[in-house]
Amino acid sequence: MKINSLKKIKSLSGKTVFLRVDFNVPIKNGKIENDYRIKAGLETINFLLAKSARLVIASHLGRPKGYESASSLKPVAARLKTLLKRPIKFLSEAVSPKTTAAVKALKPGEIVMLENLRFNAGEYKNDDKFAASLAALADIYVNDAFADCHRAQASVAAMEKYLPSYAGLLVEKEITALNRILKPKKPLVIIIGGAKIETKAPLISKLYSSASQILIGGALANNFFKFQGLEIGKSMVDDDFAPYIRKFYKGKKLVPKIILPRDVVIKTKDGRAQVVAPAAVKASDTILDIGPASISDFAAYIKKANTLVWNGPLGKFEEASFKHGTLALAYLIAARSSGLAYGVVGGGETVAALNLTKMSEYVDWVSTAGGAMLTYLSGGKMPGLSKIVQA
Repeated sequence: MKINSLKKIKSLSGKTVFLRVDFNVPIKNGKIENDYRIKAGLETINFLLAKSARLVIASHLGRPKGYESASSLKPVAARLKTLLKRPIKFLSEAVSPKTTAAVKALKPGEIVMLENLRFNAGEYKNDDKFAASLAALADIYVNDAFADCHRAQASVAAMEKYLPSYAGLLVEKEITALNRILKPKKPLVIIIGGAKIETKAPLISKLYSSASQILIGGALANNFFKFQGLEIGKSMVDDDFAPYIRKFYKGKKLVPKIILPRDVVIKTKDGRAQVVAPAAVKASDTILDIGPASISDFAAYIKKANTLVWNGPLGKFEEASFKHGTLALAYLIAARSSGLAYGVVGGGETVAALNLTKMSEYVDWVSTAGGAMLTYLSGGKMPGLSKIVQA
C-alpha cells in the first residue's frame, strides 16, 4: 500500500494549502468539552507552518441544516489559536468574495479557518461546484480528517479532483496503525460494544478468520440475545437486527470465536442494579453492563492477546452503577498494550471511557475515528482515500 504522504511534497514555501481536518468536537454552551481531536491535528498543522505554507483550515461540526449558531466553529478556532500560540483569522463563510480576498492576503506561515463546511448544502451532496470553489482557494489539498474519509462529501472526496492531493500526518498514522490489525500478530482479540449492529457486523465478518476471539458487549450483545429468543426487556436493540446476526449462527448455535457475556448487569423496575444471567432478564429489566463473570472471561482472552482492537463501550459507563465492565476492560487493554500486545482503541464513546482510566498514553494507537475505523477495517468504501492511498 502506498500513501501519498504530505512529507513527499518537495517545497511548500509560499504555497496555499487547503487542510481538511476533523475538529468535530463536543461543544456545550459555547465551550469545548474535549479537544483531543484538535490536539491530534497539531502535528500536521505545525509541519505545514514550519515549511512556510499559507494555511486554510476547514472542518465540519455536527450535522446542521444550514446555519446554526450552536454549530459554529468559532470556539474551535479560538481553542486552536491558544494551542498554536499564534493568530488565526476566522472567516464566517467557507465560500465568498471576502473569503477569497482573505486567503489571497495570507503571508507564509499565516492561517485562516473557515466556518463550518456543513452550513453549505453542497458539502453534504459531494457537490463538484462547491468542491471546485473550495479548491480555488489553494494550490495543494491535504486530507488530515481520517474520521470523515468514509463519507462522500465535497471537502473530503470531490476536492481531490481539483488539486494535487496528499495525506496529512494523522491520516498516515491512522492507516499505518489500522493496517497492523489487518495483518495482526496473533492471537488477535477484538472487543466490540456499543450499538448499531449494521456498522459492526461487517467488521466481525471481515476479521473473523484472523481473530482468535471476538468479544461482544454493550447494546450490541442484546441483538444476539434477542436472536436466541431470550427476553431483553427494555434494553436497547436494533430494529432490523436479524439479517446481520443470522450469519453468525448455525441454526440457533453461535459460531465459534464469538463470545457473548454470560452474565449482565440490569436496571430493575425499581431502579436497582442487579447481576443476572442473560436467560434471567425480565420484561421490566434493562441490560446496561456486562457482569463480573463476563469481565473475568473477557480478561482471560485479553491477557493472551498479541493484538487488540476495541471499539464500543460494554455498558452505560456514564452511570456509576453500570461503568464497571467498560472501565475494567479499558484498564486491562491499556495495561496489555505498548509492549505485551499491540493495542488500538477507537470510537468517540470508547475513547471517552478510556480517558476515564487516565491510561490512554499506554495504548499504542487511540484513533480519532469511529465509523471510519470500522469501515476501513471491514474493507468498506473510503471515498476520502481514493486518490491519496493506492493498494
